[in-house]
Amino acid sequence: MEPDMEYHGQGMDAGGNNFDSGQQPQEQELATKMLQIQSKRFYLDVKQNRRGRFIKVAEIGADGRRSQIFLAMSTAAEFRDHLSSFSDFYSSLGPPNPDNVPDDGKLKSEMMLKDNRRYYLDLKENSRGRFLRVSQTITRGGPRSQIALPAQGMIEFRDALTDLLDDFGTDDGGFKGELPEGRHLRVDNKNFYFDIGQNNRGIYMKVSEVKSNFRTAITVPEKCWTRFRDILADYCDKMCRAHQQNAENHQSGPIPGGSGVRGGPSQPAPSSSDIDTFSCNVPNRI
Repeated sequence: MEPDMEYHGQGMDAGGNNFDSGQQPQEQELATKMLQIQSKRFYLDVKQNRRGRFIKVAEIGADGRRSQIFLAMSTAAEFRDHLSSFSDFYSSLGPPNPDNVPDDGKLKSEMMLKDNRRYYLDLKENSRGRFLRVSQTITRGGPRSQIALPAQGMIEFRDALTDLLDDFGTDDGGFKGELPEGRHLRVDNKNFYFDIGQNNRGIYMKVSEVKSNFRTAITVPEKCWTRFRDILADYCDKMCRAHQQNAENHQSGPIPGGSGVRGGPSQPAPSSSDIDTFSCNVPNRI
């Protein structure tokens, strides 16, 4: 069956609404294909947001139940290649034999990894026939989503996916340059590591605090680095002024039990040029 295909112009959102005169939505639908495979319908939607392009695959069963997975363009290309090998393997199988099926029903399995997502491809067999189950999981917990593609439809699905990849490419988008090297800072018995990385959400900075038996880390998205820096600089500035005021009070404070000031030669308070605004250290003049 030749799949239905629709292309959406750059000035239309997923619902077909024109946004040229207003604010653009966070996500655009660029094209969609629909496949009818046995009693199921599959929609392959090419979408784009600020993180790049991706393909949403939605399965709608005969009962209307819906399930979906998301593939980066590069992952979709890898999936397409796996579909060819799964189809070749499926073609080499003889008729279903209930007495020769593994206990878990799996005939062939593969795994794909993309950033924090894992995809498990399992060609399985049960009483209703053979099918390819594609499961998407997110590391460190998160929901599992999956679709089940009838084995007879793998070639048709692969060809539809190939058409979309031929039109939109396999580039996920995002930053393609070289990221800055990591930095290290040691303070007393602590080590701080600054590492720049990139995943499907964009570029980030991971700041790790490491001691002999302790490690913790925070992740700061690139989009808020300047704000993060401004807040840190503001605290540095405030603490530097506080240290400066404390030094001035210590040098010219009242004599205990009297109304005068301390004797001895006058020492000037540290100027702003004497203050390390990053470490907030004031030179010890006393």
